[in-house]
Amino acid sequence: MAKTTFKTNPISLKALLQSCEQGRLQLPDFQRSWVWEEDRIMSLISSVSRGFPMGALMALDSKSDGTAVFARRSIEGAPEAAKNVQPDQLLLDGQQRMTSLYQSCMRQEVVTTITANKRLVKRWFYIDIQKALASDVDREAAIFAVPEDRRLKENFDKTIVLDLSTREHEYAQLMYPLAKAFDWDDWQEKFGDYWLDRNDPAKRALFSRFKNEVLKNFDDYQVPVIALGGDTSHEAVCLVFEKVNTGGKMLDAFELLTAMYAAQGHKLRDDWLGTEGCPGLQSRLSSYGHAGGRPVGVLASVGSTDVLQAIALRHTKEHRLKAMADPSKKEGEWPAVRATRQSLLDLPLSAYLKYKESIEHGFERAAKFLRRQHIYRVFDLPYQSQLVPLAAIFAEVGDRSEHTTHYEQIARWFWCGIFGELYGSAAETRFARDIMEVPAWLDGGPEPATVRDGVLRSDRLLTMRTRQSAAYKGLHALLMREGAKDFRSGQGFDQTVFFDEGVDIHHIFPEAWCKEHKIPERVYDTVINKTPLGYRTNRIIGGVAPSKYLQKLEQGRVGPNGLVVEPPIDRTALDVYLRSHGIPVDALRADDFERFMAERRDKWLDLVSKVTGHRLRVEATPPEEGEELSFDIAQNGDSEPTAA
Repeated sequence: MAKTTFKTNPISLKALLQSCEQGRLQLPDFQRSWVWEEDRIMSLISSVSRGFPMGALMALDSKSDGTAVFARRSIEGAPEAAKNVQPDQLLLDGQQRMTSLYQSCMRQEVVTTITANKRLVKRWFYIDIQKALASDVDREAAIFAVPEDRRLKENFDKTIVLDLSTREHEYAQLMYPLAKAFDWDDWQEKFGDYWLDRNDPAKRALFSRFKNEVLKNFDDYQVPVIALGGDTSHEAVCLVFEKVNTGGKMLDAFELLTAMYAAQGHKLRDDWLGTEGCPGLQSRLSSYGHAGGRPVGVLASVGSTDVLQAIALRHTKEHRLKAMADPSKKEGEWPAVRATRQSLLDLPLSAYLKYKESIEHGFERAAKFLRRQHIYRVFDLPYQSQLVPLAAIFAEVGDRSEHTTHYEQIARWFWCGIFGELYGSAAETRFARDIMEVPAWLDGGPEPATVRDGVLRSDRLLTMRTRQSAAYKGLHALLMREGAKDFRSGQGFDQTVFFDEGVDIHHIFPEAWCKEHKIPERVYDTVINKTPLGYRTNRIIGGVAPSKYLQKLEQGRVGPNGLVVEPPIDRTALDVYLRSHGIPVDALRADDFERFMAERRDKWLDLVSKVTGHRLRVEATPPEEGEELSFDIAQNGDSEPTAA
């Protein structure tokens, strides 16, 4: 029979806020800071003052043995002593509401909040007694906030339009401080005395009505609270938390693990961000990824979750191998190798501590590996996600990766993943295969699935046009790795030349020339007509026919003062540079675009075959379905398709 893991019961708002003050109701540390705007606070106060529902809260009961699953903290603004109290419950949903009401209606201090323009301010909240009792005035119009000095001003703070800086001013203006929402006796008594002294006993009757119709709603207010049992797993707690906090940013596994590990005495955030005088892993990874000390690098986008995924791969692999070696366990009982979000939430602190150092070294080796593949910037990295298994593999095989045979195997796996376009989405399953299969392959096992699956379709060369494609980035890195030389300088694209010369991907048959010759963009803009070139070289190419810019390169250029600006390039040497890019020289010099495209596609396929080990050939491209459309821009700016 299914067991209910929660209970629901109403609790008075006053009791809940008192629990916040006393520390018996606290927050799990993965809850973000209190950030509500003053307008939202006033709207919430308005609802409570009318007895309107504000929604249920959700809490987690503490474990009966006192064990803490998550690090915790008291509600913002609660007394210092509350931090040392063992809480009865942790508030999973309702932090903003409880903090807003506690600070504005119970704590006797000014509230730090933000305006609609996101400016940090300090406010006291009040309710206009007369407006609150008027049937034709909306309740929200009766609630307002004043600055810390309790004076509302206009004309650039020159004119005071409302002064509530003393109790007497509050009485005279009939403005009730919401900090006294649950404690009105003293204020009521002195309010009555104030108006008796002024021979206006009717004001006492007015306040009695206000107390019964408005303030009593605060005292009598009941809040539905859904309480999860103390034995609820932390994974389930995290899932529930995210389900009910749909309005906020989704928590990542790192934030949740930070709270879990903190309860065990370990500061995960310090590991990642560092402490004063001690750089954290985030900073160290960035330095490993830098190319030649430049402020860019292939590890610039590695996140804390990527590191945890790599650790989870090694941890879950260890458990699977132990199970596989146990003759009492059948294959169906072997635990899975995983790098999913759930596996990160399952990652024990002991496993994190065991593997974190080796994974850091794995990422360091990965950065060096990528530079040897002529991938220097995160912008040029084909797959960010592939760094996870790459680092995990390097972490496991260690120094063995430096052996030439093993290094070439890892490189083949890497390029197969790119040209097979295997890490685009839902890649965690492939990560698990990689960490099991690649190290075994280095030890003489069968080819990994990624190597078998990583086959480039020849027709993809006709559709790759931008860096959105991982294979597009991979092709140009591969050209540089295989010795491509700049047309103008004849230099190879090592990292110094790459950065100093501003190397980027440019058209070989210039765009302007292609448009002039009515070649469709979908044809001339493909990867087949592109190659890495330095900035100055691309300036020389300009928009003229290849035969003309090649002639300019061969002739060189002399400046107005007679000095040589660009030295001439020997024709034979220039042809060598062109061939290093897989460019069919004869077709290029003849400005034969169609022949150039066909022959260079073959060159690309040969190059990819070399690094992946797969024999590739040109296959017939099936005709595209439907009639091709051109787009005319109407006068109103809308695009209207018409048959070409």
